[in-house]
Amino acid sequence: MSGSLRVVAAEASTCTRCGLAEGRTQVVFGAGDPHARLMVVGEGPGAEEDRQGLPFVGRSGQLLDRLLVEELGMTRDAVYIANVVKCRPPGNRDPRPEEVDACSPWLDTQLELIEPAVVVTLGNFAARRLLGSTQGITALRGRTYPFRSGVLVPTLHPAYALRGGGGVLAQMRADFVRAKLALAAAAAAAATSTAAP
Repeated sequence: MSGSLRVVAAEASTCTRCGLAEGRTQVVFGAGDPHARLMVVGEGPGAEEDRQGLPFVGRSGQLLDRLLVEELGMTRDAVYIANVVKCRPPGNRDPRPEEVDACSPWLDTQLELIEPAVVVTLGNFAARRLLGSTQGITALRGRTYPFRSGVLVPTLHPAYALRGGGGVLAQMRADFVRAKLALAAAAAAAATSTAAP
């Protein structure tokens, strides 16, 4: 973690901006390469994440790791992984709007410090929050959206793929390929601008 991210993570570790602080074991700030070209944003920590203090370490995380390797040729330490909310909602319920709003400055700061070329959102809450949309993930996925200085690729949540079977997984794979193409395009654009006189 870069010095700046480390400072922000330390600040976030004592956050009490919303009621989720009361039930957490610890804040799950984020993990990975602070200079990552790819950032993955999920919904919120589950029980295992709350216990370990790391995002996506349960069954959903194992599927995410597999998709990163198989579709992008990347391991989790080459990307940065975070969530919309940094504390576990009780019983793994959906985060409430006021909780998402309270936690948004932490995610915004992560995006500003990391400056990823490509952001992949997992599930409804991350896609809606970052795109400022009210549409559901099934309507949003399948496309690439301009986002900050790069692009955003929305996809389904790994937990949904674990329940939904092969068809859902195939859609996720297609979205991860879309992210791989976007990363390649961003790298090519950066190389061209560097080479220009």
